[in-house]
Amino acid sequence: MHVVITGAGRGIGKVLADRYRAQECDVTGTARDGSAEVALDVTDPKQHQAMAEKLAMRPVDLLVCNAGVYLDKSQTIDGYPAEMWAQSFAANVTGVFLTVQALLPNLRAAQGKIAILSSQMASHTRAPGGSYIYRSSKAAVLNLGRNLAVDLRGDGISVGIYHPGWVQTDMGGTGADITVDKAVQGLINRFDTLSLESTGCFETYEGQSHPY
Repeated sequence: MHVVITGAGRGIGKVLADRYRAQECDVTGTARDGSAEVALDVTDPKQHQAMAEKLAMRPVDLLVCNAGVYLDKSQTIDGYPAEMWAQSFAANVTGVFLTVQALLPNLRAAQGKIAILSSQMASHTRAPGGSYIYRSSKAAVLNLGRNLAVDLRGDGISVGIYHPGWVQTDMGGTGADITVDKAVQGLINRFDTLSLESTGCFETYEGQSHPY
């Protein structure tokens, strides 16, 4: 099985890559800093083209769109500059679409799966205020995933959107609820069960359906 994971240089992405390698999968990780197999800034169309050329003719069984940013964690209501909105949406939303678009021939060849990491912060049921940019971008990528699920069903490609939990990473912080290992094991279980019957799902790492 060939697995491609964006943002595999650290955190959830790195542990996912390590776990799949331990299962003897063929893993292609990407990282903006070049610390994985493919150097990829998901906001850069030229780097997506280079990745597509490098992976040409290699079917992709599972694409995990993990790369993302949380730039507005410490912003207050008088902050949230326009540039921060643009940078965040470029990474968290446009970057996901560009990755899917670049690898669509590979996914079609395998009738593969696409796993998009969003967040419970995308849900309209969780709106405690703050983190406007991150919440909005994760809601947008949830919507993107739901629509991709419709359009790619005919190609035999299933799409799932997932809340990985509040995870003890650089992004989540040391006070987060769960370890990276626990989140990753749950996510792998979710990816394994993803199919055309469940395409378009929004689930937690524990397998619970999450309200949109």
